[in-house]
Amino acid sequence: MKYNVAIDIMPLKALLDPQGKAVTSSMKNININQISNVRIGKHITLEVEAKDEKEVKTVVDKACNELLHNPIMESYSFVIEKEK
Repeated sequence: MKYNVAIDIMPLKALLDPQGKAVTSSMKNININQISNVRIGKHITLEVEAKDEKEVKTVVDKACNELLHNPIMESYSFVIEKEK
């Protein structure tokens, strides 16, 4: 069975996000004062061939922990959808 997975990787809340800080400042420069505390991360989509969602979770956790994210600086979350 094929599954689509959407992964979001974000800097840890305790760490400074220089890109987010720059975008937050730029919002004020263009008179959009309603937006604050911008955080910028990565969004990754992929397809996984697996027998069930439990196997997908195992495979995606392994990919995230061993390659896609840096646990010292980032956290990740993902959503699994069965392909239609």
